[in-house]
Amino acid sequence: MTAGQPLRDDPQPRRHSPPALHPTIVPSYPPPESDADESWVWSQIKAEARRDADAEPALASFLYATVLSHPSLDRSLAFHLANKLCSSTLLSTLLYDLFVASLSAHPTLREAAVADLLAARSRDPACVGFSHCLLNYKGFLAIQAQRVAHVLWAQNRRALALALQSRVAEVFAVDIHPAAKIGKGVLLDHATGVVIGETAVVGDNVSILHHVTLGGTGKAVGDRHPKIGDGVLIGAGATILGNVRIGAGAKIGAGSLVLIEVPPRSTAVGNPARLLGGKKGDDMPGESMDHTSFIQQWSDYTI
Repeated sequence: MTAGQPLRDDPQPRRHSPPALHPTIVPSYPPPESDADESWVWSQIKAEARRDADAEPALASFLYATVLSHPSLDRSLAFHLANKLCSSTLLSTLLYDLFVASLSAHPTLREAAVADLLAARSRDPACVGFSHCLLNYKGFLAIQAQRVAHVLWAQNRRALALALQSRVAEVFAVDIHPAAKIGKGVLLDHATGVVIGETAVVGDNVSILHHVTLGGTGKAVGDRHPKIGDGVLIGAGATILGNVRIGAGAKIGAGSLVLIEVPPRSTAVGNPARLLGGKKGDDMPGESMDHTSFIQQWSDYTI
């Protein structure tokens, strides 16, 4: 067909086969010797992004802009967060510079982000890849932004830290005070409606589901929010109020109201919550995501 000729209907419609997947094989988990290796996770994210860009051309530009055009995980994360959280008066370029500076100056932020990615990939069966978590999991993104806000809070840049908290709450429906201390390997599963107060502490390898509140009683001042130990699992809709300690490896049942301390490896369930017996062994509910093993001790209801 010469230039300027109109396009004509093809007398025999062509059959379009689906695009071939990228030949790179993407493993689900890192080798044991590098389970916290930022470079390994970043290589997997890039491989997944290339595969997805080949398989779905509609996403190619997005994946190039957010992942494939960047030299490192922290740059990709900073770019993606900046574009998610910017507004007409809080520019993406300003936020990008802020996130890059914080991630570059504080290696622990990068280590925690990698641990969070590994946590989501290993604990959530709906997580199809590291890039899926990086790009689409608002709980993951909310935690990374809060960690930067926490750095700002410690630097006494509190107006900016609070502005960042407000944007995270508006965009992700997750409200975590900049002063709250969040460990690594943390999973906010679904994340909608999670509220974590100013003096709360969340340990390592904790899993928290949607609509969980770690709040104050409404009367206390000063140190007034819960302290969550390592490996704790908090079910959907649970509320923990006051400066109470939830011991390592404990489990809070969905919909529970907890006003008392929970010993390590114990289960608290109900409204108001009552304690069930402790559990021996190495299993940590925050990692195993075992939500229902307590049910026979608590109710006649069986699944």
